[in-house]
Amino acid sequence: MMPAATLKHLSLLSPSPLRSFPPISSLLLSSSSSYLRPPPLPSLRSVPVPPLQLSLMSAFTTPPPPPGVSSSSSSSACFCFRADRERPPDSPAADADGDEDDDDDEDEGDLAFHVRDGSSTSASPSSAVPDRLDVLGLGQAMVDFSGMVDDAFLERLGLLKGTRKLVNHEERGRVLRAMDGCSYKAAAGGSLSNSLVALSRLCTRPFGGPPLNIAMAGSVGSDPLGGFYRAKLRRANVNFLSAPVNDGTTGTVIVLTTPDAQRTMLAYQGTSSSVNYDSSLAGMVSKTDVFIVEGYLFEFPDTIKTIVKACEEARRGGALVAITASDVSCIENHYDDFWEVVGEYADIVFANSEEARAFCHFSSKESPVSATRYLSHFVPLVSVTDGPRGSYFGVKGEAIYIPPSPCIPVDTCGAGDAYASGVLYGILRGASDLKGVGALAARVASTVVGQQGTRLRVQDAAELAESFAFNVENSGILSDVASDHVSSL
Repeated sequence: MMPAATLKHLSLLSPSPLRSFPPISSLLLSSSSSYLRPPPLPSLRSVPVPPLQLSLMSAFTTPPPPPGVSSSSSSSACFCFRADRERPPDSPAADADGDEDDDDDEDEGDLAFHVRDGSSTSASPSSAVPDRLDVLGLGQAMVDFSGMVDDAFLERLGLLKGTRKLVNHEERGRVLRAMDGCSYKAAAGGSLSNSLVALSRLCTRPFGGPPLNIAMAGSVGSDPLGGFYRAKLRRANVNFLSAPVNDGTTGTVIVLTTPDAQRTMLAYQGTSSSVNYDSSLAGMVSKTDVFIVEGYLFEFPDTIKTIVKACEEARRGGALVAITASDVSCIENHYDDFWEVVGEYADIVFANSEEARAFCHFSSKESPVSATRYLSHFVPLVSVTDGPRGSYFGVKGEAIYIPPSPCIPVDTCGAGDAYASGVLYGILRGASDLKGVGALAARVASTVVGQQGTRLRVQDAAELAESFAFNVENSGILSDVASDHVSSL
């Protein structure tokens, strides 16, 4: 059962006036049988899940290693970018520990050094984990390779712009060979990790409030890419709880961005497709205030069992449970699975307009406002982004419009992840005004859209947190969940 203080805090986020719909507390505590969920999509249940490709070679242009051979021991691991690629002479110098400036966590040189050294950093699963967490995320751990390309590049490779697809080893190698000579970056990516790192960075300065204890559970291999991923999260003050999978291979995502800021994503799953309910996850999921699940995990039937177990334990421990929609195809192919978890456990759902319509079984002609309102009958707080047109919060059948924050788009990849971090930051800092929280989230998203790369930079995060703290202090929109007084919305 949710703690009384948490239930009360959620109720403070409600807009006024509201129609007569069930209170948030009743939505949180109802059983799944009471939900009038949208009808199933029988025509989509027969759509086969793309075959999972579970071997990630240590070199992109050579065949996978024979069974039983550990990828971390392969001498070809030094070719994670190109055999001839060296660290750029103008790159920031690494310090004695091999770390660079925190803002430069999407770069070629850092990954190159991890891989050339053959360092998988697989010995220790994580740094010291606190007794209790503010936020725990369960998601795919993927190394992102992002680069700018033109439309002709996509056409040559037969790729449909703006889509996401699972690829096998050969397809991934073909795309990376075509990118040879292009400028591209590497980062410890994945939708959820983008949100967690941004959230951590919003709290790194005094005006951001006390630091949050943030952690992620997922699956990485014992290969050098896995070591790179874990090290990057640790540097961003996000604990990675899960131990590396012995002889496993870390998943990758190639993100191709065209000049119109549209991104095309090619995912190679590796071990990220299997996340087990292990001791590290079981030990902390009951000790977190917010538990967030990445929607991409619903693509994998075995992992859905882990999601359900973790959500059950998180709910018993009094956590708010948040679900990200992640992708329309995920919802369409796993519609019933999504609704079983969302209907039973979700306190917050993050989606874009297309994903929200897919949740509701609405056609593309339906407005995002309609989808937001509909979803908010089943979930206490719904967050729906609509690109440059703005975003919406849904509470108790009402939709609150959040204007967009202006920017010149460079790369839309990671915009929704950044928006979610702003929402979580506002809630965790006790803000009771959803419009203020939405304004911050929109600014965080526009900051990421206006740059190349998916990660909110440290300096930008500090400025955003300072601005939010100033607005909260001067408008009195902070709520005290232990007090009966709440500022009027």
